[in-house]
Amino acid sequence: MIPRFAVVPAIPTETGSTRNGSRFYCKTASIGFNLYDNEEKRRLPTHYATREDADKECLQLNDECLQCMRVERSGVNSPKYRT
Repeated sequence: MIPRFAVVPAIPTETGSTRNGSRFYCKTASIGFNLYDNEEKRRLPTHYATREDADKECLQLNDECLQCMRVERSGVNSPKYRT
């Protein structure tokens, strides 16, 4: 089973450009890490400066998601819902 949330590098931002002959080269700066939601197929809007911070938040969100799934599953399997 794939975890719902994963840590991904943030999209670099353009910080300027330099010219070398007839070409322009874009300078970019990494802005850290984002969390990616595998279920909704999108990046979450929060940014984390370090991978460690992103990993902690990702683990917490995946744990919460797993607990919700367990609660839902236990409610469906209870004798009240069996036929």
